[in-house]
Amino acid sequence: MKYIGLILLAVFAVIIVLLLIAVLRTLLMPSKTSTYVADEPEEEALALAEKLSKMIQYDTTSYANVAEVEKFLGFHKVLEELFPLVHEKLEKTEIDGNLLFYWKGKNSEKPILLMSHQDVVPAEGEWVHAPFSGDIAEGKVWGRGASDTKCSVMAFFQAVEELLSEGFVPPTDVYLASSCTEEWGGDGAPKIVAELQRRGIELFLVCDEGGAIITEPIGGIHGNFAMVGVFEKGKADVKFTARSNGGHASAPSKGTPIARLSAFVNEVETHSPFRKKLLPEVSAMFTELAPYAGFGMKLVFGNVWLFGPVLKAVMPAISAQAGAMLKTTIAFTVQKGSDAYNVLPQEAYVGANMRFIPHQGEKESLEIIKKVADKYGLETEVLHANDYTPPVDIHGEAFHLVEQTIADTFPGLPSSPYVMTGATDAQFYQPICKNCIRFAPVVYGPEQMKGMHGLNENIEYNCLPGAVRFYKNLIRAEK
Repeated sequence: MKYIGLILLAVFAVIIVLLLIAVLRTLLMPSKTSTYVADEPEEEALALAEKLSKMIQYDTTSYANVAEVEKFLGFHKVLEELFPLVHEKLEKTEIDGNLLFYWKGKNSEKPILLMSHQDVVPAEGEWVHAPFSGDIAEGKVWGRGASDTKCSVMAFFQAVEELLSEGFVPPTDVYLASSCTEEWGGDGAPKIVAELQRRGIELFLVCDEGGAIITEPIGGIHGNFAMVGVFEKGKADVKFTARSNGGHASAPSKGTPIARLSAFVNEVETHSPFRKKLLPEVSAMFTELAPYAGFGMKLVFGNVWLFGPVLKAVMPAISAQAGAMLKTTIAFTVQKGSDAYNVLPQEAYVGANMRFIPHQGEKESLEIIKKVADKYGLETEVLHANDYTPPVDIHGEAFHLVEQTIADTFPGLPSSPYVMTGATDAQFYQPICKNCIRFAPVVYGPEQMKGMHGLNENIEYNCLPGAVRFYKNLIRAEK
């Protein structure tokens, strides 16, 4: 007992020492404030808002597995009217409504590609401003696609338009790409990639949507921050089916299909089978954000080496987005049982959307969820699946180029690595580019985040000039 007491005392002493080291490190860490706000000349911002408005007014809603090439060819005419020099000076390739432009540079050693999609999701419900009005009011441009993502399409086309008007020749080859199937993960981007592969192109950098300038990216971290997406999680649509002999609802047996499905869903929701882990990119994010937090958060964020287990426990409580950076997630989204209230179903199912994290990728995550489903006698059918994308090297040349461009364009704006929990077209470019970065240089506050895929989508137009400057600076930068 004496030795056990000494061991416990030694352990306690070590813990106290480690805590003192963490506190000292935190006290010595300079406090910082994000000072960047989009404050641009009204005339310039309004001129860009007008261009974005015209793009929004043209309805480019896309639907899964529905080819509407003529619709997008019509949108291309709008782009040609708004950006005539781009269409006159650059080599244009149109592939079933998808766009690829080539701008020859002084050399072809480290080509870059700027991209964002043309298509938008359906606009349902009652809107304050009609979804395809493109209204400019209250300092915002309103409508479906305003923030997701015609704003960035407009910005990089405008950047090239302005540079062309100056007679500028880029230091390296530049490509502009825009698919019309991004919102449903269609074959638009793969067709563009296939064309680039046919030409033998290996890209140095792809800059797509995904991350952005986010207002208060984590609760308690105030101000605007450039959250630079360095990889995205994989995804799958999975169907879980329960079967029985059916029967009349007046004499139900135990273990009916819906009961088994409910027990399965409840277990997964209350006891996640997936392992949490702080990835290096997530740890780097907390390290970057730590100086901007109050003392308590700074202590935890700035000392991940000690408080990693605490972060893993509390991150899901901070936000669902933060929690999704730690593990594979599963969201149950579809369900069906009997067609009548008094009939036990012979077949019932639930559908789920899964997002795979690197430390438990597609294969392992699907095996884990199938084992849980097997406990309840459920059949597991994978309708679609793709794995996570390899992370960009956050210490590498391409990432530092984007960080430096952000610093040059937006004084006072901190930047941080960021994990994309959603999906973008950038995933398809991995075979021809090791540096697929997800960053749209526009400001998304809570209202803009809520409006994407929801009601009353909008973008504050005072951030548009900065977005154009970012793309101009990225094109001008020596690679």
